[in-house]
Amino acid sequence: MQAEIITIGDEILIGQIIDSNSAFIAQQLNKIGVSVYQITSVQDDKEHILKSLREAEENADIIIITGGLGPTKDDITKKTIATYFQDTLVQNAAVLKNIELLWEKYIQQPLSQVNIDQALIPSKATALMNTVGSAPGMWLEKGNKTFISLPGVPFEMEALIDGEVIPRLQKKYKCPFILHRTLLTYGLGESSLAERIEDWEDNLPKHIKLAYLPNLGKVRLRLSAKGDNKEEIIKEVEEQIRLLLPQIEAYFTGFEDQEESLEALIAKELHLSNQTLATAESCTGGKIAERITAMSGASSYFKGSVVSYATEIKIEVLKVPKALIAKHTVVSAEVAEAMAVNVLQLFKTDFAIATTGNAGPTKGDADAEVGTVFIAIATKNNVYSQKFTFGKPRIKVINKAVNKAFEMLQKEILKNR
Repeated sequence: MQAEIITIGDEILIGQIIDSNSAFIAQQLNKIGVSVYQITSVQDDKEHILKSLREAEENADIIIITGGLGPTKDDITKKTIATYFQDTLVQNAAVLKNIELLWEKYIQQPLSQVNIDQALIPSKATALMNTVGSAPGMWLEKGNKTFISLPGVPFEMEALIDGEVIPRLQKKYKCPFILHRTLLTYGLGESSLAERIEDWEDNLPKHIKLAYLPNLGKVRLRLSAKGDNKEEIIKEVEEQIRLLLPQIEAYFTGFEDQEESLEALIAKELHLSNQTLATAESCTGGKIAERITAMSGASSYFKGSVVSYATEIKIEVLKVPKALIAKHTVVSAEVAEAMAVNVLQLFKTDFAIATTGNAGPTKGDADAEVGTVFIAIATKNNVYSQKFTFGKPRIKVINKAVNKAFEMLQKEILKNR
């Protein structure tokens, strides 16, 4: 069973927004055994949309369209779909009632004609009720093909996918079981990792595929399998993971599909041990704290951060001695360690991370080469640091430093269990 996703909107094609809708839809379809054959983005143009619909009908069993269902003149999806199905738009009473209730509850203004017209849908379509917005979804069938049109607003689209589309697809189609298991590794590059597990990879069953997904200091290993027997697929993939883990034990940090990112594993460890963390960030500019606080419940173990981007903040707030900076420069192991120790004492935590470096593109207060980063980890009894050379460009340096800081912290936490 194959699907194609079509996103409609000039804003995607000019890079004004990122197409997160396709990623969400693909994930949800995969969970019910539907493979995505292709993702296409098209302009707000009638002929372009019609061409994409014709091609998608040739490629896939299920065609899901997002975008172009708003009340303005550039929202042409409904009219174009009506043309494709040789149909006309008619007012749907249930949709209009939903719009009226939304306006009464939230807008508290008279309905304009353009809003009323959002209740127009092709006569051949089944309306998918949008409970969080005014534009309805639409379900149409042509032979054994299913066409689904959804709003482009992400939270509206997601609600319709979960509440309407997925249940209807599961009722209509018998799909194979698809399983993805993604292992997270840190500290070993893609080529070195591939060399280490080469024999294991060569002996994988043909219906189990391995993909390497490298990203700035970490590599995800994704195992994918598809078949009709769910229990057998799960059993086979778990057996392959059992054979793989001893070969990557020193680098394995968890399973992504169990939402165990490295920072999530750290959060779990700190929460269970009732321990706390603070950060002192220079070159990473608060990115470590951002990743930590993005997770719910972070306040139970994360006490705070000092983004000491300027040298004077390192001196005045973190109390790094001027003499230490004068002797070693701000980009040094000594300064990183002083930052870590002092922020740990400032926030009275069990662990602290500190970063200082030169992310580029030019040299800053120190004379260190672009890409040089020192990361320090402090505990109540110890502090240590490591020097890294992450190269260029700036964003790569920052993100690699963040990932490496989490890797170092996790090792320190496990060592102090």
